[in-house]
Amino acid sequence: MRRATDLTQRIVDICVAFTVLAALSPVMLVVAVLVRAKLGSPILFRQPRPGRYGLPFTLVKFRTMLDVDPQRGLVTDDDRMTSFGRLLRSTSLDELPTMWNVLCGHMSLVGPRPMLMRYLDRYTPEQARRHLVRPGVTGLAQVHGRNALSWEEKFALDVLYVDHRSIVLNARICAATLGTVLRREGISAEGTATMPEFMGSNQDRPSHA
Repeated sequence: MRRATDLTQRIVDICVAFTVLAALSPVMLVVAVLVRAKLGSPILFRQPRPGRYGLPFTLVKFRTMLDVDPQRGLVTDDDRMTSFGRLLRSTSLDELPTMWNVLCGHMSLVGPRPMLMRYLDRYTPEQARRHLVRPGVTGLAQVHGRNALSWEEKFALDVLYVDHRSIVLNARICAATLGTVLRREGISAEGTATMPEFMGSNQDRPSHA
């Protein structure tokens, strides 16, 4: 059953990614020109991320931050994020090049979001199960709070998706994603431009002492 679901999802991924890349190429061109004018080069953000089974691939997105420049006070994500970058993130326009990752099979339309490579040895065994499927452009955590959730809440939803994934669930997540993007909900964690670094569940869990 899982194999049939994964095969069907791969076919859907290829069809949708190809269609989006072809249909929205004019939009991507405009965004690329604006990124170059407002943020400089490179236009694309590229970074190694863990894919299925933790194997690395290069994630591709539109750039949303200025370069690190201590002399100009551009050090943290908060410093480097501009209003234009926030607009790209809130509308998910920065994610359009990620469809190339989907087309190549590095990612799926739906699945746990690909995190940083250095997080791999910080997961609990249960949390690490999120890597049993391809990472997704959107996922269960993204339609249930996005970056407003704690790391542990996100990972719990990721594992829940792994255990209960189906074509119907994927369709529901994609439909809910449209509403989340339109409402621009959960773009960043409270008090930060993005999300605090995941240091492991013990460190991430708030103290009740």
